[in-house]
Amino acid sequence: MIILAATPIGNLKDASARLIETLEAAETVACEDTRVTAKLLRALGIQNRPRLLALHDHNEREKAAELVEAAREADLVVMSDAGMPTVSDPGFHLVQAAVAAGVGVTIIPGPSAVVSALAISGLPTDRFTFEGFLPRKQGDRLGALGDLVREHRTMVFFESPNRLAASLVDIASVLGDERRVAVCRELTKLYEEVKRGGAASLVPWAEAGVKGEIVLVVAGAEPLEVNLATGVAQVLELVADGTRLKDAAAAIAEATGLSKRDLYEAALQSRR
Repeated sequence: MIILAATPIGNLKDASARLIETLEAAETVACEDTRVTAKLLRALGIQNRPRLLALHDHNEREKAAELVEAAREADLVVMSDAGMPTVSDPGFHLVQAAVAAGVGVTIIPGPSAVVSALAISGLPTDRFTFEGFLPRKQGDRLGALGDLVREHRTMVFFESPNRLAASLVDIASVLGDERRVAVCRELTKLYEEVKRGGAASLVPWAEAGVKGEIVLVVAGAEPLEVNLATGVAQVLELVADGTRLKDAAAAIAEATGLSKRDLYEAALQSRR
């Protein structure tokens, strides 16, 4: 079968006993970077020397079928450089191919930068959405944030330290200066740091220079207290931007809890 194995995101002591036991017995490990994995095996004191196969964004699709067939004969351990495979890391297409081929997939749970940052952020954890990396280009980034204006769940992003300040500026611009943000840096490592505050207030700190692995946690939009009249106004605003009336009514109904039918009929009446 295929074994998805979570690895430490910083502190080597977070490696589970099950991970170490599995690596000591593994014949083959498919990994994001063979050099990083070889270094991890040495750091964990693994005496076994499994065969290391590169599995990354550029070759996963073409290698998936071959690896799935290999997993029919012997267990295949899959690892990313840090954290959980398949979560903004290679592994998804391999798992998809394995499921389609009827090959078993199991998991060795462990560290996850997404869940770790969410837990330490101080922001609501009952509902959240993981959005991966924000786009590199500002125009695309503003568009992506615009799509999340009405998102009520806590949002988790990965970000490059070099783009952090620009992303915070754009978050403040689109979601509001006071939108609560937690910037989680170097989680589980010696210089772990979490900066919390309004998006705009964190910009000067980020502009001064930030290093390390970054996870951004952003509070969701506050629920709107709306009545039918304000709901209809929001529907008509979406329609003016090119959304079909039916779709606009459905979107506002979901965001506000108002009746989709009432919104549609009231909006239709107001246009006559």
